[in-house]
Amino acid sequence: MSVTIVRSPTRVDLAGGTLDLWPLHHFIGGATTVNVAIDIWTEAEITELPGSEIELISEDLKFQKKFANLQACLDDQDPMLNLLKVQLRYWKPKKGFRLKTRSESPVGGGLGGSSSLTISLLKAFNRFCGGSLADVHGLVQVAHNVEAEVLNTPTGTQDYFPAASGGLNILKYDYSGIHQTVLTRQMDALKDHFMLVYTGKAHHSGLNNFEVMQRAVAKETQTMTALRDLKVIAEDTAQAVTEGQWQALPGLFQKEIASRVKLAKAFSSPEIEKLSQASLQAGAKAVKICGAGGGGCVLVWVDPHTRQKVTESCQKAGFQVLDAKPVAPLG
Repeated sequence: MSVTIVRSPTRVDLAGGTLDLWPLHHFIGGATTVNVAIDIWTEAEITELPGSEIELISEDLKFQKKFANLQACLDDQDPMLNLLKVQLRYWKPKKGFRLKTRSESPVGGGLGGSSSLTISLLKAFNRFCGGSLADVHGLVQVAHNVEAEVLNTPTGTQDYFPAASGGLNILKYDYSGIHQTVLTRQMDALKDHFMLVYTGKAHHSGLNNFEVMQRAVAKETQTMTALRDLKVIAEDTAQAVTEGQWQALPGLFQKEIASRVKLAKAFSSPEIEKLSQASLQAGAKAVKICGAGGGGCVLVWVDPHTRQKVTESCQKAGFQVLDAKPVAPLG
């Protein structure tokens, strides 16, 4: 009886989020996105079963269901099964199996948790079904389309690359497609300044990004100006991390927040403002809101000697400091 287990990291986006939405990046002449994989994981475990029986178990959603066969599963209308049903329609497994899924990401954390789980599922079923997804770009293409169907909204692609590859990623979007560079030497320096804090409030990235897309299609002036500013900030961030110019990142994070608030006032929130004040007053250099904001997690940029003081200040203000670190490129 075969068992397949796949774990994938989530990510923190450092610059260029939203610009990975197709065709949004073509409205501004291409784009750059920078993100880093972190050791908050999702997992898919597939155990082969005799016959055609299918058993689905989600530790996060607290459900367990059994079906006589694949068609019976696909006929079930429970909305909690939507993500798994899209995967099963794609793979059409011929054998019975038990699937267990789990995620360490906080609900609505802005860490790309659903995208990471999509990658875990694709990798696991690729092995289980003897599939032909052999490279990262092929994996991302399928993941992007699968999740668009699940969410019923335009989706970007940046979240899938760190889940599939690990490491510190620079993604370039142009006419010919997506070009990925995975940096390796910078991981230790990034780890020195990296602190992740959860606000306790979930976010809704799909809604925020869809609103931005609508305004960009309409060529709304403030939106287009903010998107072009974000493009430049992301290019500067890519150069800074490539050259190890870590002292430049706090200023770039501050510029990014200002530009993102122009896109959507909901990017910030009372919880985020409170967290920013608590961390900056304790000596943090800057904060970087993860994902589409409004809640979720915030990257707090600290110097090593101020980490403990900033941690205590955030905890005293009622926020959860996560034990999360960057993940090196996956082997």
